[in-house]
Amino acid sequence: MCLRLLCCVALSFWGAASTDTKVTQRPRLLVKANKQKAKMDCVPVKGHSYVYWYRKKLDEELKFLVYFQNEEIIQKAEIINKRFSAQCPQNSSCTLEIQSTESGDAALYFCASSKATVPNVSPS
Repeated sequence: MCLRLLCCVALSFWGAASTDTKVTQRPRLLVKANKQKAKMDCVPVKGHSYVYWYRKKLDEELKFLVYFQNEEIIQKAEIINKRFSAQCPQNSSCTLEIQSTESGDAALYFCASSKATVPNVSPS
């Protein structure tokens, strides 16, 4: 178990078994000390062009991080330009990477994929 005194960062992933109908995230659990690199992989459902990453911290709402269409980042949260980076190369798993972990990075990280997306519509 990771004790707070050790300043560890626990990153959990909502993973599924590897099948053609589910997104696969690896690793399922990742524990890092502060100032270490953390890399998370996501294998989208076969045939899906859109990949999304989200983060859920304890007692906070689910927060959007980034979304791709094929290899291109379409939209990203401000944090992606700082210590976080994301890639989604063609014919490979998509990655979310934290360059230097901090205790505030402890969270559940979710990856999702879809064949299509709904355009953003501002409320009137």
